[in-house]
Amino acid sequence: MVRTLSRGLIAGAAGTVALDMATYLDMALRGRPVSTTPQRTVRRLAEMVGVDLGEGERADNRSAGIGALLGSATGLGVAVAYVAAAHRPRPWPQAAAALTAIAMLGSNVPMTVLGVTDPRRWSATDWAADVLPHLAYGGVVAAVDNQLRGPR
Repeated sequence: MVRTLSRGLIAGAAGTVALDMATYLDMALRGRPVSTTPQRTVRRLAEMVGVDLGEGERADNRSAGIGALLGSATGLGVAVAYVAAAHRPRPWPQAAAALTAIAMLGSNVPMTVLGVTDPRRWSATDWAADVLPHLAYGGVVAAVDNQLRGPR
């Protein structure tokens, strides 16, 4: 159990860094701003449960920080769940594809349900900006998990 949790956390941390780096590279190359969907998700959740984030800049800073924490928690949680469920190593392409899909669902479904975003209205560029970082995540998590499992 501890070994599985450790492997999941290590792979998830590496994958989350890869996702962040792919996102920041996209921002740098295209000159696009940071996404506000994590912040808007936090604000929507806070409204629903009656949590006061404060006013103005303080509320903006809190929602940005909590949004980033939720992203990291999703990245770690998806990897831990995958490692716990996959009792034997999977071929890298299969594992990477599964992890990519699970991570996309884990981040986009809550935002869609909360009305923060609507993927049906995304452009091809929007989809690419979402898929590519998640592919980096899935690929890295799969590679690290397979490496930590040792030889087949």
